[in-house]
Amino acid sequence: MLDYNLMNEVRNLAKNGLPIFGTCAGMILLASKVSNLNIEPLGAMDITVRRNAFGRQIDSFEAELSVPVLGEKPFPGIFIRAPLIEQANSEVEILARLNGGTAVAARQGKLLASAFHPELTDDLRFHQYFIDIVTGYSKFGLE
Repeated sequence: MLDYNLMNEVRNLAKNGLPIFGTCAGMILLASKVSNLNIEPLGAMDITVRRNAFGRQIDSFEAELSVPVLGEKPFPGIFIRAPLIEQANSEVEILARLNGGTAVAARQGKLLASAFHPELTDDLRFHQYFIDIVTGYSKFGLE
């Protein structure tokens, strides 16, 4: 994004209401701060994240996640060198946490972020949830 001077353009689009879904590194880009890396992210979501929070590639894992906005069925979270959310302001809705309480998915307005990779599963609910955000459709009870 830096090589092609896209940071400011994407930052402005997010600020002006473009729906964006950031997974893993995308969550890092959407954040306002990265606690363990000296970079300037987009600052679109009021979250502080920690990059590679669970370790290296070899430490990747899967976990069943409770995501109430998606219904009662657990969501299969696939974490690959994943970040985590260290802080979120009151405008950010935490959508999923690991069993220990670590926040791993959030929404702020039309912005959605996950530390895990929903695209690597056969479960389409997270993608449907994002489509619902984009279209305003209320399958999952959205406004």
